[in-house]
Amino acid sequence: MADKNVQRLPAEELYQRELEALIAAETDPIPTGWRMSPRSVLTYITGNTKVKGVEITPKYMGNRRLVEIAIATLVTDRALLLIGEPGTAKSWLSEHLAAAVNGDSTKVIQGTAGTTEEQIRYSWNYAMLIAKGPSLEAMVPSPIYRCMETGAIARVEEISRCASEVQDALISILSEKRLSVPELGLEVPAQKGFSVIATANTRDKGVNDMSAALKRRFNIVVLPAPADINTEMEIVRTRLEQLSARLDLNAKQPGGDAVEQVVTIFRELRAGATLDGKQKLKTTSGVLSTAEAISLLCNSMALAGSFGNGSITSRDLAAGLQGAVVKDEANDKTAWKEYLENVMKKRGSSWLSLYQSCRELNGK
Repeated sequence: MADKNVQRLPAEELYQRELEALIAAETDPIPTGWRMSPRSVLTYITGNTKVKGVEITPKYMGNRRLVEIAIATLVTDRALLLIGEPGTAKSWLSEHLAAAVNGDSTKVIQGTAGTTEEQIRYSWNYAMLIAKGPSLEAMVPSPIYRCMETGAIARVEEISRCASEVQDALISILSEKRLSVPELGLEVPAQKGFSVIATANTRDKGVNDMSAALKRRFNIVVLPAPADINTEMEIVRTRLEQLSARLDLNAKQPGGDAVEQVVTIFRELRAGATLDGKQKLKTTSGVLSTAEAISLLCNSMALAGSFGNGSITSRDLAAGLQGAVVKDEANDKTAWKEYLENVMKKRGSSWLSLYQSCRELNGK
């Protein structure tokens, strides 16, 4: 039974009923090490159907073919690399793929500048190592090591943020499907079902470029931003409902107008042009991704629930927009002011309240 006080449950616990329904209804062949067939994994990810009376909700709203390619990759002996702009649901898709295939999405290595090779392979309990010397008991296996032993999927988040030597530790693992422990004279073979799902951010492309040798070990799937405003609005609404259900926000879900306004602003500032393409705009330094739009609206609900009457107002939205858009005080503030005066102000009465609140916060 999931603990209701846990701030964030892993996907396999949050969507346990859906996963159990799909497993119970399975009729297709199941690959070794998997809990369900590739077709059922696709159903779990794309949703919008009922299985044994259980509603399967969509986890990823985008190009269905990309999801099929990602799932098919995991059936082979190649690892999967999900690439895209920030907020294109790379980590979200990675987590749900692991949850559907293995029922465990928690074997994760978070890539940072401080990630070490030991976190990819294994490390030691140094007190035990000094007392008894190298032994299996003194070893601290990495998530990848554990997944190789059990034939499961390991996840590596933001791989391009890891140093080159850390990335290269993956090359032999992905090539040979074995992990060597020379201190113990041990070779750990990967069990069937083992794979790696990595994510990389295109904004971080120049941080630590992946070597050609490492890229060859992955099948690369590029996740694009939502193709149109209606798709992006649906993603925002769906994720906001899921997210707010586990938080004590004490506020109503935002109305359609609020969601449309935020998504419109984000899409226009991302593209550097209005949606109709008639007016060029200055872009800002912020990412303004779909994920950030969800976060902004969630924070607006928190403001409305904590300091208002529970309904999101223009002032609540304006506070979130100011923080999301104006990351660089010198340049972004000017670009935001121009957007307010040249675009938002001219959109009529439905935008007037938001325009006035944003203008007040940004400085007249």
